[in-house]
Amino acid sequence: DRMQQLLNDLLELSRVGRLRNDPKFISFEDLAREAVELVQGRIMERGVAVHIDADMPAVYGDRPSLIEVVQNLVDNASKFMGDQPEPRIEIGQAGEEAGQPVLYVRDNGIGILPEHHERVFGLFNKLDVKSDGTGIGLALVKRIVEVHGGRIWVESEAGKGSTFYFTLPTRKD
Repeated sequence: DRMQQLLNDLLELSRVGRLRNDPKFISFEDLAREAVELVQGRIMERGVAVHIDADMPAVYGDRPSLIEVVQNLVDNASKFMGDQPEPRIEIGQAGEEAGQPVLYVRDNGIGILPEHHERVFGLFNKLDVKSDGTGIGLALVKRIVEVHGGRIWVESEAGKGSTFYFTLPTRKD
């Protein structure tokens, strides 16, 4: 089963940028709500409170791929809460960069040491080998964001949660 999941994830990663749906304008708030709904089971299992900012911009892109970005980030945030007594995830916007909104998924979980900030986006780079998943999720997220013309980065400290920031276009180019 694990090998099959790994192969499926690798195939999906290889398709990013080739098999695309027609890009369209999508309310980022709606996109975030749909992504959160898809991981509702883990969110409820962990008792995580989720806050999604209102009035975020519409972004331009492949809806299923962008939902996958947020879904993966929210799922990881839920997965790595540790023993946080009041687990929380926030999805919002923090200004702009180069004419694109800077969007984020922030949690108050276990955090990531600074020396691993770039490594987490690498293929098969799982910081916790005991956690479920294949180690492809954040590599896939990065690839999707970059194919859309954005960038992604993380700010985090061990024990103080993580914020994954990413930019996405708001217009056709």
